[in-house]
Amino acid sequence: MTQKDKAAEGLKKDKGVLYLGIDLGTSRTSVCASNGVRETVASYVGYPKDMVARKLLKKDVLFGSEALEKRLSLELYRPLGDGVIKHDEKDTKANQANMKAAQDLIREIIARAQPRKDELIYAVIGAPAQASIHNKKAIIDAARETVDSVMLCSEPFSVAYGLDWLEDVLVIDIGAGTTDLCRMHGTMPDEADQLTNTFAGDHVDRVLFERMQKSCPGASFTVEMVKAFKEKYADVSEAMGKVIVQLPVNGKPTPFDITDDMRAACRSIVPPLVEGLGQLVASFHPEFQDKLKNRVLLAGGGSMIKNLDRALEEEMNKRLGGGRVVKIEEPIYGGANGALKIAHDMPEEFWEKLK
Repeated sequence: MTQKDKAAEGLKKDKGVLYLGIDLGTSRTSVCASNGVRETVASYVGYPKDMVARKLLKKDVLFGSEALEKRLSLELYRPLGDGVIKHDEKDTKANQANMKAAQDLIREIIARAQPRKDELIYAVIGAPAQASIHNKKAIIDAARETVDSVMLCSEPFSVAYGLDWLEDVLVIDIGAGTTDLCRMHGTMPDEADQLTNTFAGDHVDRVLFERMQKSCPGASFTVEMVKAFKEKYADVSEAMGKVIVQLPVNGKPTPFDITDDMRAACRSIVPPLVEGLGQLVASFHPEFQDKLKNRVLLAGGGSMIKNLDRALEEEMNKRLGGGRVVKIEEPIYGGANGALKIAHDMPEEFWEKLK
């Protein structure tokens, strides 16, 4: 087949189809579309509490930072926990509310991709590496309300696929609810190649909140305030600059130094991450273990913690005798970029079977 024939075949395949790569995250949901659109939104969904709130807001549903800002007037949901749609065996009502919020969130992120009315929508959605069958079905059910065909892929696999890092590489994808670790060795990763733990962004927030409760006596603050401090100042270096924040004490803004708290909270994820890396290295073919631990790809929102790559290397040197970590260039869109590439590479007949 000539290059011209291949181009014609590609146009034929894509005619009338919008391919989407979606990173459905606990904290943030991102989409990359085949029409060139890239969008991201915080994974919050809010519904007006009463008629007064609806009159004030003039909307039936709010998303992202807008929902967070107006949360006192809303029934606010963060429908994803540990990277999947929240589910409680004992609370059917809460499950229904979270499923509706997840459906609305997916509908919103797809709308932001600007599909044409005459286009079919084929979506690949990233899910935690070890999400259960029930979790995966819930995500697919939520997406089917809005897309014509959908498939799931492992989030760390999508990151590696998007960068063509498919051989002898360890991927660390740090989200809010979970951190996924994936071993790539030139084939599709299987269950033994992947690990998931909860030492991720929300864990850092909890540790920082607990430490600040002790080191900031009399101060009033929320987890959302702590999360904002982390996103602005997160660092694991001993040489990090001072972190001074203003917190209300009896209504009066008061400065507090949270430098040590910030460093300790951010560093709290380092040992368990390296422990996970060690498990994947130790169970790999012995001839390729050195190559594997010297190609560690750090991705996800958590990769934006300053100097985290160096801290991981130091811990790997202690525990594993060495290692090299490379940060992804686009942590917000790394998973969505890879998912879009997977969507493009899937044969048309595969999508037809998924409808």
